[in-house]
Amino acid sequence: MKTIGLLGGMSWESTVIYYQYLNRMVRERCGGLHSAQCLLWSFDFAEIAAAQSSGNWEKATELMVVAARNLERGGADCLVICTNTMHKMAADVGAEVDIPLLHIADATAPAIKEAGCQEPLLLATAYTMEQDFYKGHLQEKHGVTVRVPASDARQEVHRIIYEELCKGEIWADSKQTFLEVVEHELGAGADGVIFGCTEIGLLVSQKDFSIPAFDTTALHAKAALDFAFDG
Repeated sequence: MKTIGLLGGMSWESTVIYYQYLNRMVRERCGGLHSAQCLLWSFDFAEIAAAQSSGNWEKATELMVVAARNLERGGADCLVICTNTMHKMAADVGAEVDIPLLHIADATAPAIKEAGCQEPLLLATAYTMEQDFYKGHLQEKHGVTVRVPASDARQEVHRIIYEELCKGEIWADSKQTFLEVVEHELGAGADGVIFGCTEIGLLVSQKDFSIPAFDTTALHAKAALDFAFDG
């Protein structure tokens, strides 16, 4: 088994889920007391979030590059950025190390295509929904076109992520908001929903929707284990 390097803590609430998925999947594959072989770099998310909100992506990239290099020196065989938003600097981070960076959109796209979805809805932070680094990657690398909610819905989804989910706060009213956003977009042609923020799976799951739901956290963890076992 190869060693997975996790760039986590953004937020730690979803990094916990990554760790659980990785270890449970290894146990399912190998049985007994087997668990995932991994290294974790956990950021102080307040510093990262401040860089995001101020638009200082250069600072955020510097922090990510330092952490990635440290994981590589520590023995990681691959890198996993445990957040969709910070894939904004995935190419820059990947260029600074000699081990593969497993992109979360590359892990998600095959599931979307296998489900036959033509226009899945992307729910994520405002950065991910409004900027092109994630949507463009899906389109250019995989031919997957996504739709996003209207501006007011995007802002509310963003608020729930940062003010609630990243703090471990799970509220029924916020779940209802997500369900209503998806229902509205379903009527406009959405045929799937991408949990494009790794915390969203804390609030909703496939059982809440009549259309395919794509949990990027679970899909990314599986891709990391596929690499760890098969390279």
